[in-house]
Amino acid sequence: MCLAVPGRVLRTEEVDGAVMAEVDFGGVRKEVCLQYVPDAAVGEYVVVHVGFAIQRLDETSARQTLADFERLGLLEEEFGDGLEPAAGARNSVEGTDR
Repeated sequence: MCLAVPGRVLRTEEVDGAVMAEVDFGGVRKEVCLQYVPDAAVGEYVVVHVGFAIQRLDETSARQTLADFERLGLLEEEFGDGLEPAAGARNSVEGTDR
């Protein structure tokens, strides 16, 4: 499944004519294209789908959505082993250690 996930913009820069950002998704950081929301600022939350920020989101909604996604295991599905909390929770349920 491919989700649109909220994340907080940590930094922005122009790369080869495209506005890009480093975005934090509750502990996982990814490079994201800001072409659809080029005026998104550091500290703001954006909703990201397949590497593109598609809209802004207020902080309260973003944090609640991230918490809900993590509780449901959707962040692990979306980010794989890149999400430390989800990976730790999976290991404790399965009774294995990595």
